[in-house]
Amino acid sequence: MTSSLHSFWSNQYTNKPIDKVGLIRYPMRDRDRDRDRDRDRDRDRDRDRDKSKNRKQNRKGRGTDMIYADNAATTKMSRTAINAMLPYMEEIWGNPSSLYGAGQKAAEALQSARERIAACIGAAAEEIYFTSGGSEADNQAVLSAARFGERTGKKHIISSAFEHHAVLHTLDRLRREGFEIELLTVHENGMIYPEQVEQAIREDTCLVTVMYANNEIGSVMPVSKIGAICRAHKVPFHTDAVQAAGHLPIHVREENIDLLSLSAHKFHGPKGAGVLYVRRGIPLTNLIEGGAQERGRRGGTENVPAIMGMAAALEEACADMEGSREKLLRLRDRLIDGLSRIPHAVLNGDRVSRLPGNVNFCFEGIEGESLLLLLDDRGICASSGSACTSGSLDPSHVLLAIGRPHEVAHGSLRLSLSADNTEEEVEEILRAVPEVVDYLRNMSPLWKDKVNGRKEFVI
Repeated sequence: MTSSLHSFWSNQYTNKPIDKVGLIRYPMRDRDRDRDRDRDRDRDRDRDRDKSKNRKQNRKGRGTDMIYADNAATTKMSRTAINAMLPYMEEIWGNPSSLYGAGQKAAEALQSARERIAACIGAAAEEIYFTSGGSEADNQAVLSAARFGERTGKKHIISSAFEHHAVLHTLDRLRREGFEIELLTVHENGMIYPEQVEQAIREDTCLVTVMYANNEIGSVMPVSKIGAICRAHKVPFHTDAVQAAGHLPIHVREENIDLLSLSAHKFHGPKGAGVLYVRRGIPLTNLIEGGAQERGRRGGTENVPAIMGMAAALEEACADMEGSREKLLRLRDRLIDGLSRIPHAVLNGDRVSRLPGNVNFCFEGIEGESLLLLLDDRGICASSGSACTSGSLDPSHVLLAIGRPHEVAHGSLRLSLSADNTEEEVEEILRAVPEVVDYLRNMSPLWKDKVNGRKEFVI
């Protein structure tokens, strides 16, 4: 028995099994090696995060200013917006639905904000509905058009593959309810063209929803031409203008827009405030039932201070738009020119039809999360096209939609500027990014294989 057991273990680990091509297989050793590699990778990532946290605390202690280059995520509230809000938190704090004087003062302020916001986008005051932000506005716009279409026997909706998830997830819900959702192919330069929309429209199309400007790669759609096509075919047209409002001139009448969403915190207003523009005659479906607020289309007491801050911020952004645009184009193009010099890097989105403050690159051979952490160590706030920073390992759906391979899409960087950024900050970014990219590539076995010719470059 002892001899038999010895023979068994000897065959398993001394006389190694041979596969069909004559290679020795080490199943246990391979598995241990993979486990050790994963453990080392996790340990290194935790160490980098701890170092990042310590360095952030050190910067704070030294009073070192950060370089904020993530304005597509949110913007710093302007002093104008803050000052516009204060009276409605300290003095005119009544409920705008109340009939007595204090409430009516708040109601008058709401109407004033409605009129001012309408003027900024070429609408009428009665076409403006206040929401909690862009996501709610997107949901209500898409669902309203779908419900009206359903009542008239139309259940075909046209959109694009790189919309914000507030639109895409709503469309997924409608697909489960029996609607036919057609997502247009996004071109490599991040554009949707009018002829694509015209070719897709059918007799049973109840909505076209195409974003004004993409939130990740900054490409600006030919909204006016798309709107004209939809108007000619009598199909409602919605556009998510969250990234465009306050940065690009918008005129809903001239651009044939039926429904439009915007959000205050993208143009230096407060978080939690947004607008849904609804052209007169377009039926609206309630998302929130309750009181008679917003002409019976959205229950709940209006957030008067935030709405007043939003109106002030949008007015200021529109008034300063031309000057801000010139500065941002200069800073943006300097960043694009500088980052383009990094080997095996590619700009995402159209170079010309692009938001003035948006820069988005893919760098082969790195992961976006590590890039962001190391830039944060150097005081630079940015974001990645990869969703790993929000807990998902999936790459950005926007980058996949424009044809970037998975491994490249994971290594993306979005820099989004505001008029508060300076030339000195841009130069610091241009010093930091190439150094961090080079550092990460030198740590990557995959990158070494590419450099040594064992694997091919993708970019």
